[in-house]
This record gives sequence, C-alpha cells and structure tokens, in this order.
Amino acid sequence: MELTAEQIWAANGSNEVMAHVMAAFGGPGRTALTFTPTYSMYPEYARESFTALVNVPRQADFSIDVAEALTAIHRDMPSIVLVASPNNPTGTAIDLDDIAELAAACMAVNAVLVVDEAYAEFRHKGVPSALELLGEYANVIVTRTMSKAFAMAGVRLGYAAAHPAVIDALRIVRLPYHLSSVTQAVARAAIAHAPDLQEGLGILRHERDALVMDLRARGLQVAPSDANFALFGVFADRHAIWQGLVDRGVLIRETGPQGWLRVSVGTPDENARFMTALDEVLANLSQGAVVVDE
Repeated sequence: MELTAEQIWAANGSNEVMAHVMAAFGGPGRTALTFTPTYSMYPEYARESFTALVNVPRQADFSIDVAEALTAIHRDMPSIVLVASPNNPTGTAIDLDDIAELAAACMAVNAVLVVDEAYAEFRHKGVPSALELLGEYANVIVTRTMSKAFAMAGVRLGYAAAHPAVIDALRIVRLPYHLSSVTQAVARAAIAHAPDLQEGLGILRHERDALVMDLRARGLQVAPSDANFALFGVFADRHAIWQGLVDRGVLIRETGPQGWLRVSVGTPDENARFMTALDEVLANLSQGAVVVDE
C-alpha cells in the first residue's frame, strides 16, 4: 500500500511511538488489551501511562483465539488493543483476516488496534502486512522499527503508519524536538540503501527455517516463527539448559513461557555452534524435552 507523509509518524524508537499511542488513547480510566505471552514492554507502557491492562491468554500453539478475543474486546471495552505480529517472544504471525476481525471489533467499541510489526521484514514470503488494512480501517495503527532488519538499534528510529487523524493525535502528545535531525538523516540514508542493508534477509529466513527443523529433529517443540528467532522447549529446568549453553560460550534468551527458551538466528557457523552446544548440554544433563504442566 502506498502511504502519504500524513500517514507516517516517526519517533525516537518504536518505544516512543508506543508511548505516544498510550498518551493519546490510554490514560486513567481507560484500558489496553493484549494477548499473552507477548512483548514484555506492553505492561510497562500501560503502567507508565496509568492505563489498565487486560491480558487474554493465547492458545497452546501461541495463536490468538479470535472468538475469545472478540468476546474480550466487547466485554472489557478497551481503548487500545495491542497485537504483535510476528509476536515476541514466540515469532507467531497472525492471519490478516483475523487482524481485520479484531479491527472491526475495535471500531465497534471506539478502540484503536495497534499491530506491532517490529519483526515484519523477517516474515515468510507471502505473509501480508497489516498495512493493507489501513485503507479500510481508520482505527488501525501499524508500528515498525529500524532496529531489527536494518540492524540500526542505536539510531533510535521507529515509526507508525495510520490514518492522518490518528497521526494528528500522536503529534499532539509528543514532546517538542523529540527526533533529532541526525537521526532523521541517518534513517533517510538507510532507506535509500535498503536493498543493500537488507540483502541478507533471504539467507536469515533460510537459516531460521533450517534451525527450526534441526530443533524439531531433536524432539523439541518449536513455535512456528516468522521472526529472526525461534522459541523452543519445553524443559523441566530451562535455566539449566541456558546455563549449560552459556558455559559453552553460547548466549540465548531465557524468556517467554515457563520451560521455553529463545534463540536468535545467526550465521550458518553460529547456528551450527549453537546446535553442537545444545546437543552437549542435553546429553550431559540427561534431559530431553519434557512437557511442563503450566
């Protein structure tokens, strides 16, 4: 979808974009709703803006039960609904038709639907973006960042795409001079050279899919991932697995639901080193994957 300048809002990282969303549409007496497990900063955004937060659990495969989500939206009457797709920390992408259903339900209760696409560039080919819904739903806000696919976290540039009226609301609550000219210049240069900066995305997607297959071949559960990481488990003592990897010079994330670990996709050599270390840890601890009763 082609966007106009009036539909784009850039800020000091996507976290400031979210702060603006919470300031414009949240606040005391208002509610935000999201689907857990998901991005760990959502509760912080709600707390800092004095917005109540409702958590709707995801299904066992980390997908969203749309019927349950619609019930929750009509029951709790949120002013903001937060959906990460691909989701962090699970990597789960949400079907565009499901997002459209959420958008319609949000419109019925006068809520905005924020679709957090921080990992959008890593999606499998053919997986659509919620940007395609902007022409039909004036309450949809799609957020992106240059921290992931552009590998420019230090530049601090995030942005939102939405209806011009929504962008105007975000403009009202921002602090003066919130985005430096240096950041803007670097971001413009990066966008001009996007094909060069993102030429490795195809390799990363291939390595991610290969990594998922390798983990599953070892009897591990792996959440389907459209991101640049894989969530895997389920371990009776995930910390012991994590520590064993650290002892072998491999650092991954001890995050997500109990019993699960998250590994970022690296180069072929880095992924091979991770798998070798994981095999050693599992063998030494005599611990395979076991289902945890959550």
